[in-house]
Amino acid sequence: MAATASASASNPFPFPSRRPPDDTLFCAVYPLPIPTKLPAPALLASLQSLHLSLLSHLAPFLSSHLFHRDPFTLSIPADPAASCALCASPPVPHLHGALRFGDSLPDEWLAVSLLFALTRAFPDIAARAWDSDGEFLLIEAAFALPRWLDPESAPNRVFIFRGELHILPPSLFPETPSLEAALAAVHDDSIDTRAPDAVQAAIQRRIAGLPERAAENLHTARVIVPAPVAKVLKEEPCLIARAVEGFYDRDIDTMKHAARMEKFLKVASGEGVEMVRTSVRMTRAMYAQLVQQNFQAPRGYPMPRREEGPEKWMEAELGMKIACGFEMMYQERRRQGEEGKGSTWEVYRKSLEATGCFEGLLPGSKEYNRVMDNAMQYYKSSTLYSRTREILSEPVRRIDEILSMPYSADEFKGVDLPPSDGDSWLYGGEEELNAELREREKELEEYEAAKKHRKSQKQSVSGGSKSQADQFKLGEITESMQDFVRKMSSFEGAEVPANRRDMESVDLDVNQFFKAMESVFGEGSQEQAGSDDGFDRKSSSSDMDFDDSDEENDFPEELGDKDMDDSFMESYSDALNKELSSTTLEKSFARAPRTGTIDEGPSNAAATDGEMTPVDVDLNLVESILNSYSSQQGLPGPASNLLGLMGVEVPPDGKKS
Repeated sequence: MAATASASASNPFPFPSRRPPDDTLFCAVYPLPIPTKLPAPALLASLQSLHLSLLSHLAPFLSSHLFHRDPFTLSIPADPAASCALCASPPVPHLHGALRFGDSLPDEWLAVSLLFALTRAFPDIAARAWDSDGEFLLIEAAFALPRWLDPESAPNRVFIFRGELHILPPSLFPETPSLEAALAAVHDDSIDTRAPDAVQAAIQRRIAGLPERAAENLHTARVIVPAPVAKVLKEEPCLIARAVEGFYDRDIDTMKHAARMEKFLKVASGEGVEMVRTSVRMTRAMYAQLVQQNFQAPRGYPMPRREEGPEKWMEAELGMKIACGFEMMYQERRRQGEEGKGSTWEVYRKSLEATGCFEGLLPGSKEYNRVMDNAMQYYKSSTLYSRTREILSEPVRRIDEILSMPYSADEFKGVDLPPSDGDSWLYGGEEELNAELREREKELEEYEAAKKHRKSQKQSVSGGSKSQADQFKLGEITESMQDFVRKMSSFEGAEVPANRRDMESVDLDVNQFFKAMESVFGEGSQEQAGSDDGFDRKSSSSDMDFDDSDEENDFPEELGDKDMDDSFMESYSDALNKELSSTTLEKSFARAPRTGTIDEGPSNAAATDGEMTPVDVDLNLVESILNSYSSQQGLPGPASNLLGLMGVEVPPDGKKS
């Protein structure tokens, strides 16, 4: 994998066939305004110019700082005009990067501080940063976030722009915005997308003093190591990261390499090598990973006697772990054969051909040579800034190059080494932990105070509506719903009955009234006997029992038919209850309370046994509508719309205030 212009791009990981690890920070930098209409060669040239500008701005810091796992860098996608697999984004021109921080969380926030610094120095770029947890910047500022912002609504809304965090509000984009529209809104000075001050403060507390204070996360230690290890560390100090990684992630197979130490403890003649003292700089996390693990020196590894003093023993033990880490890392990577698959220049040149930079140009022509010269110049320039990452990607090749050159243990003798740093921070971090806990408690207290303030404001506002809740009657819902069901509508659709609160008079159709009266007293025609369709009657759920006792008194000649019908309905009801009693249907409805006396009979026997008690239709109706209304969470929905049309005003839910 090349970290150069190459389009290291498509995959910045040393193991391209594997899924990116969880301890990885991803970032993307977008030029603004988005150069979408440029042809492929011009677009690539524009991104190359931006790439070199950003890396040169960071070069003074990156050249001297040591990262725990991978260094911070940016690269150009393999095809800038295509969708990016690393960023999972549409084809928007950008630079991107991926940094594995391992157990050193400060490296993740250091990278964030570098993105903030870049957007301050270059006003016409915007950046994004995320990891396996998603928008971790929002997680850091969780107590200060707007209530509408959650993981589902966050995509394409969070950006770093001109040294500040920007969040696109739902008033600007009710739905998830496209990446292009979001970047255009961030770049538009007339649109306010800056995150609230409380959110800015939460992020700035985490990156305060960075990157200047990043050196506080480094640790210098004197060690006694074999001369080949000292030579490699002298030429490429960054390779300590791979050595500690090899030691910390060791397993039974890799420990077999440490037992033999064929690369760093033996020379070609088979003789042993001389041990030398040198100074090593590493991150605090690396030092802790080495010191906190018990590891027995391999047989034949030269260790001093404990009688020679604890200081020399500690230097030798720490150096032994580093040497074994180098051996395990080197042998395992060489065995896997993941290096030496072509030069980085060849990879870069093929990526240029894939993007169409040489399309229509004859090899050897003047224009072809001009494009090739520009590409070579960019490759050489970018390689200077990404050299560290290239070395970490292919340590075996670089180690072989270093050890193939002549060297001697004498070059490490008589050198004035800096003293080892104190490691009290490794054992006495209680004050720092308590300070962090106090800061978190303060954030939580402020959040709870703001929450109580909002609640008191809601209560004061809802106090005026208390009378509305007192006047509200659940019976209005059932009455309004039954009016709505019984209302006869035309072909134009369902009609909602008028609001009963607004009804001041009743319109009476005199002719229809007299016709109904005639049908009741038997003076009208037989066709008019049942013409009561024009009436809208209020009724409770008991009306659905179709009690025809009045009609039985008025029409005694039909009494026999009624008894037969009642007998059939009772038998049918008993059979239905018996079949449903073995199901869970009974539990899905609210039941009417039992009365003191129950008439004897086959239909009521089932109810007496408790198998199927009567359903309270009114209560079930009210519960269903109110549950639907509550699930809307104050937003428009079918329940609120229907109740509003029927003139029923439901008071706010006091439990969610």
